[in-house]
Amino acid sequence: MAQLSNDCFAFGGEMMAVDKALALLAERVGPVAGIESVGLAEALGRVLAEDVVAPFDVPPHDNSAVDGYAVFFDDLAPDEKTVLPVTGRVAAGHALGRDGRHGEAVRIFTGAPMPAGFDTVLMQEDCQADGDPEGGQVAIPAGIKRGANRRLAGEDMRKDTTVLAAGRRLRPEDVGLLASLGRREVAVRQRLRVAVFSTGDEVREPGVPLDAGCIYDANRFALIAALRQLGCAVTDLGILPDRREAIRDALGDAAERHDALITSGGMSTGEEDHVKAAVEAQGALHFWRLAIKPGRPVALGTVKGSVFVGLPGNPVAVMVTFLRIARPILLRLMGAAEDAPALFPLRAGFTYKKKAGRREYVRATLARSADGVLTAVKHPRDGAGILSSMVEADGLVELPEDITRVEPGMAVDFLPFSEVR
Repeated sequence: MAQLSNDCFAFGGEMMAVDKALALLAERVGPVAGIESVGLAEALGRVLAEDVVAPFDVPPHDNSAVDGYAVFFDDLAPDEKTVLPVTGRVAAGHALGRDGRHGEAVRIFTGAPMPAGFDTVLMQEDCQADGDPEGGQVAIPAGIKRGANRRLAGEDMRKDTTVLAAGRRLRPEDVGLLASLGRREVAVRQRLRVAVFSTGDEVREPGVPLDAGCIYDANRFALIAALRQLGCAVTDLGILPDRREAIRDALGDAAERHDALITSGGMSTGEEDHVKAAVEAQGALHFWRLAIKPGRPVALGTVKGSVFVGLPGNPVAVMVTFLRIARPILLRLMGAAEDAPALFPLRAGFTYKKKAGRREYVRATLARSADGVLTAVKHPRDGAGILSSMVEADGLVELPEDITRVEPGMAVDFLPFSEVR
């Protein structure tokens, strides 16, 4: 359960830049999820709760990178071929059982441990065996470099070095690395428990008939999917009616069993918007007026110690503010040390005007220009309610506060959706 003071999200300023908002969140929000051990098969996407230190060198011994012949480099003639007797055979998982000797070659296979003393491996394709390929003699051409095709012990990881730091969200390659260290389990943060709900008498569950003036609940399902993709344990609270007592009771009950509560819409001050009063009856609520488009004020607060995040109601605005504001909050609650998502410089393929002092996110697709340069092309429809534009876009062009106009060919920063999965 999040133990945050009621005023941890308080902010007394006017319009706030996105970077300042993210800096404040980094100061005021910390990990709340507990720690548990899971098997490697269950570790993908989880947040590492411990530094992982290599208990031994990886690989643990010098080994061959190719199929061929292991030799002493000093036994090779520098300007002509060298003929050596083949006196042994070493396969992966099987040691020779003795040190190498000057004046001999040993047949060796990829991954096999190098006998002590041998320092160079010749590829079998470059050599000419005479007689039995696992005995007889082998002719070795001149020109090989000392240490060729030899993998050194510890080349991948050195003993006693930290190879994975706490706070990392584990990827497939991280899980493989843990396995290479002989780990069967790993300490991770428990999944963050997040409850999601919608409010509004006009909102309907998908699949039921729509009455006049009603809409299907797209935002809730998009948020649930985004949260599960982030690795959260999600509870769907469904659609709550526009009644203050019902919303208050549902929030209070969920807060006792979850680390965070998230909703979209219903945060205005009209007489039918009851979420604000329901939150304040059991905690505190603060509106952050972000200088961002698309987006509106984001409500941040606490309900009985659980973090509350109220996002805008328009589908595109809710997704943009989730990615840039809610997602960093949730990652910090999860104990993740993940940095801000990477932005990639691209060439703009569109013209666009914007207000100074506001950060804007333009939906864009990627295309190759006539000269082969990757270019960001603005989606033709940019309304905050056009959810299909997010489906058809590859990501967002992020335009900082000081830019007022974009011209074709100008360098812009691009945030691929793949960076915020």
